[in-house]
Amino acid sequence: MRPEPPILSARGVARRFGQQIALHPVDLDVWPGEVVALVGPNGAGKSTLLALLAGALEPSEGRIERREGVRVGWMPQRPAHYGRLSARQNLELFARLEREADPGLAAEQALTGFELPADDRPAAALSVGNRQRLDLAIAMLARPTALLLDEPTAALDPRQRRRLWEAAAALKGAAGAVVLVTQNVEDLERVADRVALLLDGRMVFEGSVEEYRASAAAVFA
Repeated sequence: MRPEPPILSARGVARRFGQQIALHPVDLDVWPGEVVALVGPNGAGKSTLLALLAGALEPSEGRIERREGVRVGWMPQRPAHYGRLSARQNLELFARLEREADPGLAAEQALTGFELPADDRPAAALSVGNRQRLDLAIAMLARPTALLLDEPTAALDPRQRRRLWEAAAALKGAAGAVVLVTQNVEDLERVADRVALLLDGRMVFEGSVEEYRASAAAVFA
Protein backbone atom coordinates (compact mmCIF):
# COMPACT_ATOMS: atom_id res chain seq x y z
CA MET A 1 0.00 0.00 0.00
CA ARG A 2 1.25 3.51 -0.84
CA PRO A 3 1.19 6.04 2.02
CA GLU A 4 -0.86 8.63 0.10
CA PRO A 5 -3.57 8.62 -2.55
CA PRO A 6 -2.77 9.01 -6.26
CA ILE A 7 -2.58 12.48 -7.77
CA LEU A 8 -4.79 11.50 -10.70
CA SER A 9 -6.87 8.42 -11.42
CA ALA A 10 -8.84 7.10 -14.36
CA ARG A 11 -11.61 4.75 -13.26
CA GLY A 12 -13.12 2.76 -16.09
CA VAL A 13 -12.72 5.75 -18.37
CA ALA A 14 -13.84 5.42 -21.99
CA ARG A 15 -14.44 7.88 -24.80
CA ARG A 16 -16.51 7.67 -27.96
CA PHE A 17 -16.79 10.13 -30.82
CA GLY A 18 -20.14 9.29 -32.36
CA GLN A 19 -19.97 5.61 -33.24
CA GLN A 20 -16.19 5.52 -33.09
CA ILE A 21 -14.62 4.16 -29.90
CA ALA A 22 -11.42 6.12 -29.28
CA LEU A 23 -10.78 4.60 -25.86
CA HIS A 24 -12.23 1.48 -24.27
CA PRO A 25 -12.60 1.50 -20.46
CA VAL A 26 -9.19 1.86 -18.80
CA ASP A 27 -7.92 2.28 -15.26
CA LEU A 28 -4.78 4.24 -14.41
CA ASP A 29 -3.36 5.70 -11.20
CA VAL A 30 -0.73 8.45 -11.32
CA TRP A 31 1.28 8.63 -8.11
CA PRO A 32 3.39 11.41 -6.58
CA GLY A 33 7.02 11.35 -7.59
CA GLU A 34 6.74 9.44 -10.86
CA VAL A 35 6.80 9.88 -14.62
CA VAL A 36 4.32 7.74 -16.55
CA ALA A 37 4.82 7.23 -20.29
CA LEU A 38 1.82 6.46 -22.50
CA VAL A 39 3.08 4.59 -25.55
CA GLY A 40 1.61 2.87 -28.57
CA PRO A 41 1.10 3.39 -32.30
CA ASN A 42 -0.79 6.30 -33.82
CA GLY A 43 -4.52 6.12 -33.12
CA ALA A 44 -4.08 3.91 -30.06
CA GLY A 45 -5.91 6.30 -27.70
CA LYS A 46 -2.92 7.89 -25.96
CA SER A 47 -3.82 11.52 -26.63
CA THR A 48 -7.46 10.83 -25.80
CA LEU A 49 -6.52 9.43 -22.40
CA LEU A 50 -4.21 12.38 -21.73
CA ALA A 51 -6.96 14.88 -22.63
CA LEU A 52 -9.36 13.05 -20.31
CA LEU A 53 -6.84 13.23 -17.46
CA ALA A 54 -6.43 16.95 -18.19
CA GLY A 55 -10.18 17.55 -18.03
CA ALA A 56 -10.19 18.80 -21.63
CA LEU A 57 -12.52 15.96 -22.64
CA GLU A 58 -15.46 14.49 -20.74
CA PRO A 59 -15.48 10.69 -20.50
CA SER A 60 -18.29 8.81 -22.22
CA GLU A 61 -18.21 6.50 -19.22
CA GLY A 62 -16.18 6.14 -16.07
CA ARG A 63 -14.65 9.05 -14.17
CA ILE A 64 -11.45 10.99 -13.61
CA GLU A 65 -10.45 11.62 -9.99
CA ARG A 66 -8.06 14.31 -8.80
CA ARG A 67 -6.62 14.50 -5.34
CA GLU A 68 -7.78 17.62 -3.54
CA GLY A 69 -5.62 20.63 -4.32
CA VAL A 70 -3.97 19.12 -7.39
CA ARG A 71 -3.22 21.58 -10.20
CA VAL A 72 -2.90 20.23 -13.72
CA GLY A 73 -0.80 21.69 -16.52
CA TRP A 74 -1.56 20.31 -19.98
CA MET A 75 0.49 20.61 -23.15
CA PRO A 76 -1.53 19.11 -26.02
CA GLN A 77 -0.05 18.05 -29.32
CA ARG A 78 -1.86 20.80 -31.20
CA PRO A 79 -1.05 24.46 -30.43
CA ALA A 80 -2.57 25.63 -27.14
CA HIS A 81 -1.98 29.33 -27.75
CA TYR A 82 -3.40 32.11 -29.90
CA GLY A 83 -1.53 32.47 -33.19
CA ARG A 84 -2.33 36.17 -33.63
CA LEU A 85 -0.88 37.11 -30.24
CA SER A 86 2.82 37.38 -29.48
CA ALA A 87 4.47 35.01 -27.02
CA ARG A 88 4.35 37.71 -24.35
CA GLN A 89 0.68 38.50 -24.99
CA ASN A 90 -0.22 34.80 -24.82
CA LEU A 91 1.61 34.40 -21.54
CA GLU A 92 0.05 37.51 -20.01
CA LEU A 93 -3.41 36.32 -21.06
CA PHE A 94 -2.96 32.85 -19.58
CA ALA A 95 -1.35 34.32 -16.46
CA ARG A 96 -4.53 36.36 -15.93
CA LEU A 97 -6.61 33.22 -16.39
CA GLU A 98 -4.45 31.57 -13.72
CA ARG A 99 -5.10 34.63 -11.51
CA GLU A 100 -1.47 35.58 -11.19
CA ALA A 101 -1.06 38.68 -9.04
CA ASP A 102 1.27 40.25 -11.63
CA PRO A 103 0.59 38.77 -15.10
CA GLY A 104 3.27 40.95 -16.69
CA LEU A 105 5.95 39.68 -14.33
CA ALA A 106 4.80 36.08 -14.76
CA ALA A 107 5.02 36.50 -18.53
CA GLU A 108 8.48 38.06 -18.33
CA GLN A 109 9.76 35.23 -16.15
CA ALA A 110 8.33 32.63 -18.54
CA LEU A 111 9.85 34.36 -21.57
CA THR A 112 13.25 34.30 -19.89
CA GLY A 113 12.95 30.82 -18.41
CA PHE A 114 11.89 29.20 -21.67
CA GLU A 115 14.09 31.41 -23.88
CA LEU A 116 11.14 32.67 -25.91
CA PRO A 117 11.29 35.72 -28.20
CA ALA A 118 10.14 38.90 -26.47
CA ASP A 119 9.31 40.85 -29.64
CA ASP A 120 5.87 41.49 -31.12
CA ARG A 121 5.86 38.72 -33.72
CA PRO A 122 2.62 36.72 -33.66
CA ALA A 123 3.05 33.22 -32.29
CA ALA A 124 2.00 31.79 -35.66
CA ALA A 125 5.19 33.26 -37.16
CA LEU A 126 7.50 31.57 -34.65
CA SER A 127 9.44 28.39 -35.34
CA VAL A 128 7.83 25.06 -34.51
CA GLY A 129 10.22 24.61 -31.58
CA ASN A 130 9.41 28.05 -30.15
CA ARG A 131 5.68 27.41 -30.46
CA GLN A 132 6.12 24.13 -28.62
CA ARG A 133 8.11 25.86 -25.87
CA LEU A 134 5.39 28.50 -25.63
CA ASP A 135 2.81 25.78 -25.04
CA LEU A 136 5.03 24.29 -22.34
CA ALA A 137 5.48 27.70 -20.70
CA ILE A 138 1.69 28.15 -20.67
CA ALA A 139 1.26 24.70 -19.08
CA MET A 140 3.78 25.60 -16.37
CA LEU A 141 2.06 28.89 -15.47
CA ALA A 142 -0.36 26.95 -13.26
CA ARG A 143 2.58 25.69 -11.16
CA PRO A 144 1.16 22.23 -11.75
CA THR A 145 1.23 19.28 -9.43
CA ALA A 146 0.61 17.06 -12.45
CA LEU A 147 2.13 17.95 -15.83
CA LEU A 148 0.55 16.25 -18.86
CA LEU A 149 2.64 16.36 -22.04
CA ASP A 150 1.67 15.14 -25.50
CA GLU A 151 4.75 14.36 -27.65
CA PRO A 152 6.65 17.17 -25.87
CA THR A 153 10.06 16.69 -27.49
CA ALA A 154 8.97 16.30 -31.11
CA ALA A 155 10.27 19.74 -32.19
CA LEU A 156 12.87 20.46 -29.51
CA ASP A 157 16.61 20.49 -30.04
CA PRO A 158 18.81 18.45 -27.63
CA ARG A 159 19.46 21.41 -25.32
CA GLN A 160 15.77 22.30 -25.07
CA ARG A 161 14.92 18.64 -24.54
CA ARG A 162 17.42 18.46 -21.69
CA ARG A 163 15.87 21.53 -20.04
CA LEU A 164 12.41 20.02 -20.35
CA TRP A 165 13.51 16.87 -18.56
CA GLU A 166 15.21 18.93 -15.87
CA ALA A 167 11.89 20.67 -15.25
CA ALA A 168 10.12 17.30 -15.18
CA ALA A 169 12.68 15.94 -12.72
CA ALA A 170 12.20 18.97 -10.46
CA LEU A 171 8.43 18.45 -10.45
CA LYS A 172 8.86 14.75 -9.72
CA GLY A 173 11.28 15.57 -6.89
CA ALA A 174 8.69 17.92 -5.38
CA ALA A 175 6.18 15.03 -5.14
CA GLY A 176 4.46 15.99 -8.34
CA ALA A 177 3.95 13.75 -11.36
CA VAL A 178 4.39 13.81 -15.12
CA VAL A 179 2.37 11.89 -17.69
CA LEU A 180 3.72 12.01 -21.21
CA VAL A 181 2.67 10.62 -24.55
CA THR A 182 5.77 9.61 -26.47
CA GLN A 183 7.06 7.41 -29.25
CA ASN A 184 10.63 8.46 -28.53
CA VAL A 185 12.66 5.61 -27.03
CA GLU A 186 15.17 8.10 -25.60
CA ASP A 187 12.40 9.85 -23.66
CA LEU A 188 11.20 6.52 -22.34
CA GLU A 189 14.61 5.33 -21.25
CA ARG A 190 15.69 8.65 -19.78
CA VAL A 191 12.76 9.81 -17.70
CA ALA A 192 9.93 7.26 -17.38
CA ASP A 193 9.33 5.23 -14.23
CA ARG A 194 6.30 3.40 -15.56
CA VAL A 195 4.91 2.56 -18.97
CA ALA A 196 1.31 2.11 -20.11
CA LEU A 197 0.89 0.66 -23.60
CA LEU A 198 -2.30 1.27 -25.54
CA LEU A 199 -3.37 -0.62 -28.67
CA ASP A 200 -6.62 0.04 -30.52
CA GLY A 201 -7.98 2.04 -27.59
CA ARG A 202 -7.23 -0.64 -25.00
CA MET A 203 -4.54 -0.68 -22.34
CA VAL A 204 -2.66 -3.92 -22.89
CA PHE A 205 0.34 -3.41 -20.62
CA GLU A 206 1.21 -1.42 -17.51
CA GLY A 207 4.44 -1.80 -15.56
CA SER A 208 7.94 -0.52 -14.94
CA VAL A 209 10.28 0.41 -17.76
CA GLU A 210 12.32 -2.72 -16.97
CA GLU A 211 9.21 -4.91 -17.15
CA TYR A 212 8.21 -3.25 -20.39
CA ARG A 213 11.63 -3.81 -21.96
CA ALA A 214 11.46 -7.50 -21.04
CA SER A 215 7.91 -8.01 -22.29
CA ALA A 216 6.63 -8.99 -25.72
CA ALA A 217 4.50 -5.81 -25.62
CA ALA A 218 7.56 -3.64 -26.34
CA VAL A 219 7.50 -4.57 -30.03
CA PHE A 220 4.18 -2.75 -30.50
CA ALA A 221 5.28 0.73 -29.36
